[in-house]
Amino acid sequence: MNTSKSEMVKEHSLKPSRRSMPCLVQSQTHPQSLSKHSSFLQPNRVQPQPQPLSAGASTATVDVVSERAKVMETLENNLLKLSSTEYSDPFLDIGKDKDPYTDDSEHGNYDVRTDQSLLIQNKLTRQKTEPRTKSSLKTDAMASSGLFFKDGKKRIDYILVYKKSSLQIEKRSTFEKNLRAEGLMLEREPAVTNSDIMFVKIHCPWETLCKYAERMNIRMPFSLQRNMRELKSWLPRNPMKLDKEALPDLEETDCYTAPFSRARIHHFTINNKDSFFSNSTRSRIVHHMLQRTKYEDGKSKMGINRLLNNGTYEAAFPPHEGSHKSRHPIKTHGAQNHRHLLYERWARWGMWYKYQPLDLIRRYFGEKIGLYFAWLGWYTGMLIPAALVGLFVFLYGLFTMDSSQVSKEICEANETIMCPMCERNCTLQKLNESCIYAKVTHLFDNGGTVFFAIFMAIWATVFLEFWKRRRAVLTYDWDLIDWEDEEEELRPQFEAKYSQVERVNPITGKPEPFQPFPDKLSRLMVSVSGIFFMISLVLTAVFAVVVYRLVAMEQFASFKWYFIKKYWQFATSGTGVCINFMIIMSLNVVYEKVAYLLTDLEHPRTESEWENSFALKMFLFQFVNLNSSIFYIAFFLGRFAGRPGKYNKLFNRWRLEECHPSGCLIDLCLQMGVIMVLKQMWNNFMELGYPLLQNWWSRRKMKRRGQSMEHKISLPQWEKDWNLQPMNLHGLMDEYLEMVLQFGFTTIFVAAFPLAPLLALLNNIIEIRLDAYKFVTQWRRPMPARATDIGIWYGILEGIGVLAVITNAFVIAITSDYIPRFVYAYKYGPCTDQGYRQEKCLKGYVNSSLSVFDLSELGMGYSGYCRYRDYRAPPWSSTPYEFTLQFWHVLAARLAFIIVFEHLVFGIKSFIAYLIPDMPKDLCDRMRREKYLVQEMMYEAELEHLQRERKKNGKQYHHEWP
Repeated sequence: MNTSKSEMVKEHSLKPSRRSMPCLVQSQTHPQSLSKHSSFLQPNRVQPQPQPLSAGASTATVDVVSERAKVMETLENNLLKLSSTEYSDPFLDIGKDKDPYTDDSEHGNYDVRTDQSLLIQNKLTRQKTEPRTKSSLKTDAMASSGLFFKDGKKRIDYILVYKKSSLQIEKRSTFEKNLRAEGLMLEREPAVTNSDIMFVKIHCPWETLCKYAERMNIRMPFSLQRNMRELKSWLPRNPMKLDKEALPDLEETDCYTAPFSRARIHHFTINNKDSFFSNSTRSRIVHHMLQRTKYEDGKSKMGINRLLNNGTYEAAFPPHEGSHKSRHPIKTHGAQNHRHLLYERWARWGMWYKYQPLDLIRRYFGEKIGLYFAWLGWYTGMLIPAALVGLFVFLYGLFTMDSSQVSKEICEANETIMCPMCERNCTLQKLNESCIYAKVTHLFDNGGTVFFAIFMAIWATVFLEFWKRRRAVLTYDWDLIDWEDEEEELRPQFEAKYSQVERVNPITGKPEPFQPFPDKLSRLMVSVSGIFFMISLVLTAVFAVVVYRLVAMEQFASFKWYFIKKYWQFATSGTGVCINFMIIMSLNVVYEKVAYLLTDLEHPRTESEWENSFALKMFLFQFVNLNSSIFYIAFFLGRFAGRPGKYNKLFNRWRLEECHPSGCLIDLCLQMGVIMVLKQMWNNFMELGYPLLQNWWSRRKMKRRGQSMEHKISLPQWEKDWNLQPMNLHGLMDEYLEMVLQFGFTTIFVAAFPLAPLLALLNNIIEIRLDAYKFVTQWRRPMPARATDIGIWYGILEGIGVLAVITNAFVIAITSDYIPRFVYAYKYGPCTDQGYRQEKCLKGYVNSSLSVFDLSELGMGYSGYCRYRDYRAPPWSSTPYEFTLQFWHVLAARLAFIIVFEHLVFGIKSFIAYLIPDMPKDLCDRMRREKYLVQEMMYEAELEHLQRERKKNGKQYHHEWP
């Protein structure tokens, strides 16, 4: 019985995985293939290419360029002609077509003085005089769309932009000549709206794509297997899922992939050479070539990044796939292109409740950006249970607010006189005047506080552990399991600084610049000193806010307005929070510049090292900046104020601030709520408002140059992209930083503010659509980069999770009144030795927590006794104003709670992390199965090749291995 290995594979096939991008070979990446109703060729957008200016063209209708630009253009054309005579482009086969490529700009087929009015005139003249065939209309439409060369066949994979007045002509010509030598095709096109701007369009032919796909070890599909028919479920359809009809180009197909090899190209599923490599893969291959092409003789004189830094080129970016809007609705006419599809099914506000099309995001923007949105979506989804539990704790406090024994006693204390809380202007107040504060405090400080703190600590662990599983699935589906980042290029600054000192790289075996350890250590020490200096600056700002609160306390207490005078503590806290927020936002700008300088001072070796170092500094700066005032209120406010008659004063002048009679937790809630809400509102405004304003200003400048709306619509895609804003200089760092800081707010002080997860959830629902709108409509298309994880941010999130456990333990033990109430109920209350059962066990707690002071000792003309928050002996005891035994019981209970809480929660976190594997079991099985199938495919391919060779040579062959 002879059974081939391929038949054995089919018989024992395991459930295949969903491998999105490589399996899209059946679908066209061409925009018109997104829907059978969509039409990429739009006759109303046909724009013939401009003709050369005649010798007698009137200078009155032409924009005259400066003499310097003319001279530079002449020099550049001469160099290009010289380079074209020295080198002829190699011919590359593309299917059956054999069409030698020529660059019209090298032969002077355009005039620098061409302006928009003359382009329109030539367009009208050609439409009247020249007969147009269907093929010429199609070619012009494809070219005028801005996605193809002038011939309408070669797709644009990358765009380079430079100024014709630039002095770097020789470097540019050498660089472009070397690009042609590598197999790329180039075509120049002058800008319509700016006579000094020139675009260089780059196309990568099939042979070059195959060569570099093999060199870059890109995985491509070698077999295709369809899913089994899904059984219809009796459950209703999930409204959060996108309809399959909404994403026609991402049908759920399954296949296995292997590293691309030209020698075994017949084993890969190639239905169409134009769509085999996706647009993002083509752009990544071209970017790889741009990074490694020389522009001068020398081992370090290469790469587009250096040419961008020295001004040879103004920009380099892959083009968008067309407009994100269409005149026709997507439901009836389909998507015009992938960008339009992303806008309609992802970036619109109406899609806020839908799942993100991660496969399409990854396919259009690359794996690195796809992983960011996957992580953001996973974090937002995990916030739902945390927000529900936090809301439940808040509602529990709201419903039990009136039945709380502590609130009742404070609201009914009509005869209890409280000691003045400031030196001169404060008057004696009754305890029942704090009734509102006591009820509000109960909203956040109730029986569910401890439970919620433990829940959030466990939630943080579950979130991180399950994200590792989610990341493993994504990296497998996106063919990133076996992908290893190739050896990174050295940063130009590093090479320039240490070019004199070299050592052999143990990986490449080539000599490269080396940074000596003493120099690295000294620079690191300077950087660390700068970090401590900036942190001290933050603490100084916090100290200034504390001084303001001490000064404002006296002023608000003597204010003329009755409302301010009555609620002077609230006015002091509110204005202090607002001033602190303004200081935070002002210092953030300074921090970014200082972090940038300190990171450059360290001279990191590669870009990834630079990004990690910069991200860590920015996190430390902003974390301390945002949370230092919160730490002060949580752990220092009212702890060192002293007692009546013996208050501690700052600079022997200002009396230190005390907590409100209902506790310090209300101040902490106010501080966290204001900073968190205002920070999120400011970030959302800057993310959407700043790009909108910049793009609006660019359009305004175009109108000043005389460009009408009709002319702007006819601009090619590369020029529309040029008018958009480039992606942030630091890439996704700002996006991750914002979310990681929010994660800190959500977990670190969540015991004091249980509504933090709910606010974070609402913000993230908006944040996803804001980021999507920004990436799709306001930014140029970023280079599709690959990544396997979220980088250094995962370690930062784990550190925040550990800090959150410690901080919440101290908040519950020190800031909250949970421990004093617990000690009173079990030791001093009416239910002593009976156990805590109901609120009646706290009867008399308020009177027990207030000490007595003789007002005559103040020397302010008062007589009688007043009360203050502390556990001290009364003035008539043998040891007046000394700590009582209850104080030491409460202190011991607080310390014991901190130890027990931390060990219990850390134990639970570790146990959960141990129970949850980093990779699902079925994924491990699929990975092993795929590895086995790839090996079988390789063995069978070699056998077939050997058998064909033997048959060709006339030798005997058999159906087994030789």
